[in-house]
Amino acid sequence: DRVGGLDAGADDYLVKPFSMQELQARMRAVLRRRAPEALEAALEIAGLRLDPATRRVTRTLEGNVRDVKVGPTEFRLLHFLMAHPQRVHSRSQLLDRVWGDHVFIEERTVDVHVKRLREALAPVECAALIETVRGAGYRLAQWAEAG
Repeated sequence: DRVGGLDAGADDYLVKPFSMQELQARMRAVLRRRAPEALEAALEIAGLRLDPATRRVTRTLEGNVRDVKVGPTEFRLLHFLMAHPQRVHSRSQLLDRVWGDHVFIEERTVDVHVKRLREALAPVECAALIETVRGAGYRLAQWAEAG
């Protein structure tokens, strides 16, 4: 029955009797595999807020919440940078962590998406959060420089 259920498309199989803790742990494991970002907490830096569960990026300016429109790749890039602020990441590291290590694309592709991300963040005055570290890569500052 277990093999048949799994072969038929089940994500997991639970044998009776079972404890509620085991059921809850198995449910969390399935959710991590299906939508890992849905279990993550929202991230906020310098008033810029990224919510993985709703896939929204917002910035609070003068009491007003403004949406930031970013594409799916820019969302994943911003999510990674916000999860690791102040750390410098090379292009190859970003390719592996944001695009996946199974993708074979040019490292300069990262530059294009960083440019798009900065353009999306400019209207809410957060473009300066994405810093270029010459000869090393990119990092997310914890505050934006004025101007």
